[in-house]
Formats: sequence, structure tokens, C-alpha cells
Amino acid sequence: MFENYYRKDISWGGQLLTLETGKVARQADGAVLARLGDTIVLCTVVGARSVKPGQDFFPLTVNYQEKAFAAGKIPGGFFKREGRPSEAETLISRLIDRPLRPLFPDGFRNEVQVIATVLSHDMENEPDIVALVGCSAALTLSGIPFFGPVGAARVGYIDGQYVLNPTMAQKKQSQLDLVLAGTAEGVLMVESEAHELSEEIMLGAVTFGHTAFQPVIQGIIELAELAAKDAWALPEASAAELALKARITELGRADMAEAYKETQKLVRQGKVGVVKKAVVAALEAEGLDAGAAKGLLKELEADVVRNNILNTGLRIDGRDTKTVRPIVAEVGVLPRSHGSALFTRGETQALCVATLGTGQDEQIIDALAGEYRENFMLHYNFPPYSVNETGRMGSPGRREVGHGKLAWRAIHPLLPEKEKFPYTLRVVSEITESNGSSSMATVCGTSLSLMDAGTPLKRPCAGIAMGLIKEDHAFAVLSDILGDEDHLGDMDFKVAGTEMGITALQMDIKITSITPAIMKIALEQAKDGRLHILGEMAKGLSGARGDVAATAPRITVMQVPKDKIRDVIGSGGKVIREICEVTGCKVDIEDDGTIKVAATSIEQAQKAIDWITGIVAEAEINKIYNGKVVKTAEFGAFVNFLGAKDGLVHISELANERVNKTTDLVKEGDQVKVKVIGFDERGKVKLSMRVVDQATGADITDQVGPRRPREGGEGGEERSDRGPRRERSDRPRREFRD
Repeated sequence: MFENYYRKDISWGGQLLTLETGKVARQADGAVLARLGDTIVLCTVVGARSVKPGQDFFPLTVNYQEKAFAAGKIPGGFFKREGRPSEAETLISRLIDRPLRPLFPDGFRNEVQVIATVLSHDMENEPDIVALVGCSAALTLSGIPFFGPVGAARVGYIDGQYVLNPTMAQKKQSQLDLVLAGTAEGVLMVESEAHELSEEIMLGAVTFGHTAFQPVIQGIIELAELAAKDAWALPEASAAELALKARITELGRADMAEAYKETQKLVRQGKVGVVKKAVVAALEAEGLDAGAAKGLLKELEADVVRNNILNTGLRIDGRDTKTVRPIVAEVGVLPRSHGSALFTRGETQALCVATLGTGQDEQIIDALAGEYRENFMLHYNFPPYSVNETGRMGSPGRREVGHGKLAWRAIHPLLPEKEKFPYTLRVVSEITESNGSSSMATVCGTSLSLMDAGTPLKRPCAGIAMGLIKEDHAFAVLSDILGDEDHLGDMDFKVAGTEMGITALQMDIKITSITPAIMKIALEQAKDGRLHILGEMAKGLSGARGDVAATAPRITVMQVPKDKIRDVIGSGGKVIREICEVTGCKVDIEDDGTIKVAATSIEQAQKAIDWITGIVAEAEINKIYNGKVVKTAEFGAFVNFLGAKDGLVHISELANERVNKTTDLVKEGDQVKVKVIGFDERGKVKLSMRVVDQATGADITDQVGPRRPREGGEGGEERSDRGPRRERSDRPRREFRD
């Protein structure tokens, strides 16, 4: 039945990577079932056979989706089915898209949809690498114009050694989590989080990974030789299109070059817009196809900008290739926030605000690999006003999620251990202006805002975006790129880290690949720029403040015996709710007996701590406590002390003199001082007030002496008005007879 079924087994890093086609999803243009261990991903590709009228861009869509059944789970929620993409699915969709997109031919405008579906997850092998390899194979087999295949790998760094595709357990010990993809010629995409590693180690990891995925590329080629469909015809420029391009260059090149001499972004955009309108008007007057001019005018822009940089060494705003734009770093700009920073670099600006929360504010992540809690969140927002545009306001898009995660990776390795700084951290980055590298401005602003909030980061962190202009053998690496240099250039290479090393690296190449030599130059130039930015940031704040903000919660950590947790929580949570309501604190209790008390004032926190301490503490003989009378009886008063403990002050222990009625001396609600004098046979606490100075709380046992006998009795024994007690021998005996 499956006559076109083919399978390719690839020995890869000590494991077996399997690529199958022709059995599942046979009506797609390309379909590959990729398997590594017991992690299986179905990757499909479908391309439209024609271009939509007026289509002037390449509509590629990549969707990565995880099915709950892949991990033997049932989705949560009311509907019990998978819903909108999670953050992880969005990020992996971008991860797959980025190395594939540059490999489609220029001028190809047919819609292409790539879908990767996780069918099985073995909890050892991450599905993202399997999905990327599978999608590359599916495209290669589909016949759709694609200059692949692409290989991919994950690289770890454990005990000074690079590790290929580390398992999920190994990742926890690794100082590096680097994902890269590329062709046989070079690397196209890098995404990483690192623990302050040097440029040499990072470059070595990229080289190691590129070498490691070459068997995957060869395996896809061998599978394509057996199963690939007929290749689609490549789009070719017509004579009319070539003539139109030449005419546009003739009409607009000189004016476009003049417009790009303007260094102010908005003014420059206005002048460029005037040039474009003039060219379109001239084309219409000549009866030429002005509708096709938009893409060609973009090519003209790129040609003007790129050649000017290569020929003169000067960029759009007049800088040389290495200079970073002017920087202003301000902190404490919002009076009521826990930490805030306004980071401005040229025409890019980020307002970053840090908030400190408690364990109750942690984000619960329901992932395929299991549920876990995240105590650091970084949310990046890019409102349309930041680029002088109108636009949709709503939930964050893929770009916003991706930029936020990149900044998160840069800061995450520098956070203090949770045990030492038990706060949940949330940073919001509002991009208020943008002209290139707003994600790296977010890294700088986040570092400053967290330190302003009193978060003891290991070291301040800064980020810089590098660009590349390459024509044949000539190239220029650009530091701190502008938005136009990003759009019109060949590389977007973002590097973040401290003075000690790199913490995050992201690279996207728009050409087929770059050489290790170019990447080395970019890393060295990025290091110089990063150190310069750190110096400018230090003018605003060089390290964490000594204490958290006055508006932030104060968290006190205490430990109680595990068997006392139920006493603190109470039946149905009654006790813990009462503590929170009365004191105004937030209380988090962990299974190991760790209790975190969060309050905005020391007084509130101490009240809750004393309450909890009283609940779990054991009464000590001869120790004096503060207490509250909770009930009175003829024989004495019950006093609550140590939070939830009650003891009896017998009427004879209320005072050194005779007390006729308990209520003559104390009433319910009275605050008293009591001393533990013993325990009865049932373990109940026996208390005394008479041996404690109620004004000072001092022990006056030596002053009052032993308890004096009450009238008519001896040794403190009580007597009644009915006369002295008879000895047992005086009582008549009852005889029992058979």
C-alpha cells in the first residue's frame, strides 16, 4: 500500500536519527516523520501553485505545535483540547522559520506553509531540533524551490567539553544551551543562553555544532535522491521587469542617495518617501507598471545604503562601523514602582519596570515535559507609536515574544539563587522609541531596573546588535545597527553579557552563510561595544541597591518542622487565612517546611512571624510568655499563648492571695503574662500568673515563695464550707455479698 515509502537512518552523536516519508500525510507536498530516541515529530510542507494578485512579499508560515498525547497527558481547561500556542510553541516556530526563510529564491512569492507536530516526547530528546531537521527534510523533498537542506543541532558545555544534543537531564548541568542551524557551507541561525562564557568558547561551540550536523545534511540529500518530487520552476525576471528595474535606478538613485545623507530617522524617512512617490509618478506618466515598483524601490534603497557603507566606511547616521550611539541611562524614574530604568541609545529607548512579588506570583507552566514554576518573567511590548505608526494594540505577537525571551536569556544566568533572594521577578519593557536593536536596549534597561529594585545581580548586563554588509569578498561588520541597517543588511547578530563573558547570543543570516572569520570579527567588535555600554550604564547605576524599595514586599524566610505544617495551615486552610487577613501579609508554605512571609512593613511581618512561631513552638518549663485570656471558669482561666496553644491558670495560681472568683481578677480578652509551671498527665500546660510581675514580665517566684495554703487547708489543698475532709478510714465501708 505504501509503495513510495522511504526511510533513512542516520547515526548521529551516538544516537539513531530516522527520517521517514511516504507513509503519513501523503497528500502534502512534502511530509517527513522525524525520530530521535522516542521523540517523534511529523513535519509537513504545502506550497500554493500560484501567486496571489498583488503579492509583493514571500508569505512563509511556520507553525510548531505540541500535542498533549505526546507525553501521555490530557489538556487542562474546560474544553480539554489544545488551545492557542504557548510561548514555547511560538518560540520554536520562530526557531524553525529563521534558518529556512533565507534559502528561498529571490522573487518567489508563492505561499508556503510548514507545520511541525510533536507526536511523541521521550522526556530526554528535545523536540525542537527534531522538528527543525524534519521540516528541512520535508522542504527538500517537496519540490518547492529551496536552497537547502538545513541541518541543526543543540550544543551544551559541561566540565569544559562540548556536548552534542544534551539530554534534558544534562542541560541542567550545562553552562551553555546553544541551538544552531545552517547549510553545508555555513551557519544561518544561532540562539543561545550561556553562563558568562568567553567569545572563544562561544565561537568554538558554533564551529562544533556546524561540524556535528553535517551527517544530517548528507542523510537528507540521500533521502531526497530516492524520494524527492520534481522541482518547481524557479522564478525568472522577465525582460520587462529588468527594464523597469533599470528605469527605476535611473530615475531615483541620485535622489535616494541624497535622502540617505539625512541622519535623523523621521526626516530621512520623509525624504525617502518623497523620492519613491516621484519615481512612481514618473513611471505612471511613461505608461510603465508602477504597481511592481515597490519591491524594486526597496532593492534600490538597499543598493544605495550598502554600497555607501562599503565604499566610504560611513553609515546612515554618519558613524563609522564601530562607534556606538550616544547613551543615557537613568534609574528610579517611576516613584511607586519597585525598580525602573529609562535606557536611551540614539533613537532607541526602552522604559523597563521591575516588580518584586512572592511565591504566589510565580508563573505556572504546563509543558509537555511536566508542570513547573517560573519566578522570573520578562515581557516586551512594542507599541506602534514607537516608530511613528498607527497599528493594532492587543496580545503580543511572535516578534514581541521572541525579543522578550532573548532578553530573558541574557539576564537569567545572572539572577541570585532563589534561596538567597526569594522573590518572584517581573520586568516589563515598554519600547517608547525604536530605531534598531530594541531587544538589546531591553537587556540594558532590565539589568538597571532590577538593580534599582535591589535585586543582587551577579554583574550588570548589556547587549549590542551587530550587522553585516557583504558584497562578494568585500564586507563590513557594523556595531549597534540602525533599523534600516537591519532591514537592508545581511546579518542581525545580537550579543549580550557582562564584563566577564557572554550570557546570550542570537544570530540570523539573510545570505546563504557567513564564514567563521566574519563571526570572529563580529564577536570581538561586539565585546568592545558591550564594555563601552556597560561603562555608560554605570553612570546611572553600577550595582544593586543595598535594599529593596520601600514599596516592595519584605520577605522573611523561616523553617518549621514538617509535622507542624498542618498546624500552620489549619483545617481547610483556616489558620493560614486568618494569619493573612489579620496581619495583611502573604504567607507561602513549601513541602519541606520553608515558610516565606511577605509584608510591606516590618511590623506586619513580625506579627505574622510571631504568630507562626507560636503555633509551631513547644511550651518550655519555667519560661514566661505573653498570653490572652480566652475563657474563664470557676476553677481558673484558660490563656492562649504561643499563637495557638492554650493552658490553664488554676484559680490558686492567679494571685498570691486568695481569689474567690476567677472573674474578680481576669476577664476574657485580657492580656496577661504567664509562666509554664508544668504539664498534667494528659500533656496539658499548667500556667501561673502569680509568679510573674504583670507590669514588667519579670519572674518573681523567689519573692512570693511557694503557694500559701488557702484558709482551712494545708499545703495549698482546698477546703469547703462543709468542714474538713474526712480521711478515707472514717468513711463507712460498703459490704458486698454474694
